[in-house]
Amino acid sequence: MKQPIRYLICLLAYMLGVFALGKLGFMLYNHASYDYTFLDTLLVWWNGLSLDLAAAAYLLIVPWAACLAAVWCPRLALRRLLSPYFALMGLMLTIVIAMDTVLYEHWQFKLDSSIYNYLNLNNGAAESVNTLFIIGALLALILLTTLIAGPAIRLTPRSFRVEKRPGKPTPASRRGFASVGMVLVGMLILLTTYGAREQGRMSVGSAYWSEHLFLNHSAVNPLYSLIASTSRMDEYGQQFRYFSNEEATSTFSPLYTGRDTLVTDTLLRTQRPQIIAIQLESFCAKFVEELGGIPGVCPNLSRFIKEGVLFDQCYANSFRTDRGTVSAQAGHLSYPTVTLMRNPELYANLPSLARSLHQIGYSTSYTYGGDINIMGKRQYMLQSGFGQLISEPDFHLAPGERSTWGVRDSMVLAQRAADFRRLPMDSLWYAGVQTLDSHEPFEVPYQRLKDPVLNAFAYTDHCLGQFVDSLRHTPLWDNLLIVIYSDHGIMYEQTYENPEFFHIPLIWLGGAIREPRRIHTLMNQSDIAATLLAQLGLPVSEYEWSRNVLSPNYTNPFAYCTYPSGLMYKDGTGTTLYDTNADRLILQHPCEGAGLRLRRAKSILQKSYDRLQEVIQKK
Repeated sequence: MKQPIRYLICLLAYMLGVFALGKLGFMLYNHASYDYTFLDTLLVWWNGLSLDLAAAAYLLIVPWAACLAAVWCPRLALRRLLSPYFALMGLMLTIVIAMDTVLYEHWQFKLDSSIYNYLNLNNGAAESVNTLFIIGALLALILLTTLIAGPAIRLTPRSFRVEKRPGKPTPASRRGFASVGMVLVGMLILLTTYGAREQGRMSVGSAYWSEHLFLNHSAVNPLYSLIASTSRMDEYGQQFRYFSNEEATSTFSPLYTGRDTLVTDTLLRTQRPQIIAIQLESFCAKFVEELGGIPGVCPNLSRFIKEGVLFDQCYANSFRTDRGTVSAQAGHLSYPTVTLMRNPELYANLPSLARSLHQIGYSTSYTYGGDINIMGKRQYMLQSGFGQLISEPDFHLAPGERSTWGVRDSMVLAQRAADFRRLPMDSLWYAGVQTLDSHEPFEVPYQRLKDPVLNAFAYTDHCLGQFVDSLRHTPLWDNLLIVIYSDHGIMYEQTYENPEFFHIPLIWLGGAIREPRRIHTLMNQSDIAATLLAQLGLPVSEYEWSRNVLSPNYTNPFAYCTYPSGLMYKDGTGTTLYDTNADRLILQHPCEGAGLRLRRAKSILQKSYDRLQEVIQKK
């Protein structure tokens, strides 16, 4: 009766081998992230072994149960019984390991439950690939599934051999059956709990061993990361409870100052301008020379900076468009593990610029040249008070005018400029416009720079320049305010470990501007709402996470940014980056004041989830 135990040990060893090869593939595919050595690879395997064992145990529950059944029923066709399961297991492992490997290049964090926010056939991701790529991906999927499932099936015996003995089983043989069964159950319990001690707070930090984040991420088992984070999806921030309620409140209460309409610095010549808010896809300081970026990429933004108001210390709240859109339009911070746009029950009562302006007579519209149903955008925009939504079907496209994501920025901006020029001069309106061409695969009908990424950003900048210039010499310009900002940064020669990933341009432009200015105050894109409404003399009290950065009461300037596995906090004393999964600092510069910065960042994180929980409980 030793055969079942030998089989399961061999199967466990095989699963660990699959995970080891998966990690090797992950490191080879993402080799540009870090120049690792052979010793690093061995240490990655060793330090990730506990999570590999836990993930393998989850997968082997079914084979363990089948072996128990086969011990008591030796005639059971074990291989036939388990073959479908191993096929499904191979498919699942292929998908999980492949997604973790490929997405890391763009997201720089391990696969976790945040992927569910984007696993939607209507999320626009399919627009990035062609038919040949899809066919190749399907063939690779079938091949890898076969390579993983095949050996597991071949390892499985057709059935367990049983010695034929005359007569009924003796007490000794029955004790043998019971002993094997107990051993199997004990092994199952041991392996299921092994390595899961960190899971109580959805942490994969037990695999973190290096000062280099890439090596730590390589050690984390992607299936374990996905299972652990999924098990906490409905707990909304329970893993981020760092302090008692009293201690969190005490640390948090001095932070969000300036939530008022006091203005000592008037940027506008009028309190009732027509307003265009342009959200640039993936733009960050990296592409704006005046913000320390690469010279010559965006000459039009450089031109606008000289004639408008530049907020040169503005930071995006998060790392994705859906989150950045809500932060800008609702004046709301972002969460590491929750995307508000995909959860109507969470954003139903959020404030919004469109609604605030509509209440005083502004008509409102929002334009996106792609599929506006992506990630729940249509429902969110309607709920936010936008009276008119303009998207891809509203444009008449000639061959070649459509990009992989939708209507080209040139056509969207040109048509909207023509629409704005036709509006009555005495009407009040607020129009949101979102660009899309500065996005993978970075294929644009424009060639000025050799680097395709830089060239795509240069193309959107070119289109933006034409848009502004088409309005500049019209009567509309005198009362026009154009607010230009970005939704988030991009992984171009930088990662989340670089605070500049979150640094974005914020420019106010147009005839409504009193004079060119540079404002050096630290802020988030979520502060655009309160700052703009205060300039218009409108109340901001309902915007609990948005600050009027020009208020004399804005005495504690800081920027707070999140992504699924971490956060950044920057104030006048320095910058702190913190890994929420591993509960460890990534960056503290300078070290002086780092402890207070981290406490403040953690208090914001904890209080933000407390507020989210209050919203849920009211439903």
